[in-house]
Amino acid sequence: MKIRFLIIIVLCFAMACGSKKGVVTKKEKSKTKTEEVVVKENSGSLLTKKPKTRTSVDTYIDTYAQIAMSEMRTSKIPASITLAQGILESGSGNGRLAKEANNHFGIKCHGWKGAKIYHDDDRSQECFRKYKQASKSYKDHSDFLVGRKRYAKLFKLKANDYKGWARGLRAAGYATDRKYPQKLISLIERYELYKYDAKVLGGKSKKSADSVEVITHTIVKGDTLYSLSTKYRVSVEEIKRKNKLTSNDLSIGQILKIN
Repeated sequence: MKIRFLIIIVLCFAMACGSKKGVVTKKEKSKTKTEEVVVKENSGSLLTKKPKTRTSVDTYIDTYAQIAMSEMRTSKIPASITLAQGILESGSGNGRLAKEANNHFGIKCHGWKGAKIYHDDDRSQECFRKYKQASKSYKDHSDFLVGRKRYAKLFKLKANDYKGWARGLRAAGYATDRKYPQKLISLIERYELYKYDAKVLGGKSKKSADSVEVITHTIVKGDTLYSLSTKYRVSVEEIKRKNKLTSNDLSIGQILKIN
């Protein structure tokens, strides 16, 4: 009897220990699951803060803003207007004319003696100008507007009046699309292109009673220090000093400061 009693006591003790162990295991598992949920929720909240995705328009602006500002300094056409037209006309640089002919403004031949490309527009296979560099297209765009009397009124507007320019281009016959002004204005305001006008207009520093405008020039094929000195009426040595140049070598795309 004593032996049976001892066996019963041992079995009860073993069962009691086993049940306690099971309870502990259950609590640990429950705790682990809770921690996993917290981690997942925290991860989800972090993923909602995604960086802004850059578009082809942003890339276009980064690439050509300096050229547009340089043209504004020499031609007085707002850089915001030039950039907006370039974005619209070239499909942010992805259109066929831009890719194959560096023609960012859809300027047709009209007596052009340079290279040409044929492209469907208002009519089938119309003649368009072809350039070696995109900067040449920007320069030709400026010359196109400056050299035609029908756009003369635009140059009487304030230099930062991009709305007046947008409406004036349509009125002067630059585009047949009735919504052309609204499209330009929308691009300018959405991407804050007007800030490039402000940079050009704010690039003046007063010295006594006079103001000196700081001009920049983007180097294209064929440019030399001598040709720049002739164009801007500044000595070669002054250009070298201003830009800390140690030689006369220039590279395409290089931006020089010119007083």
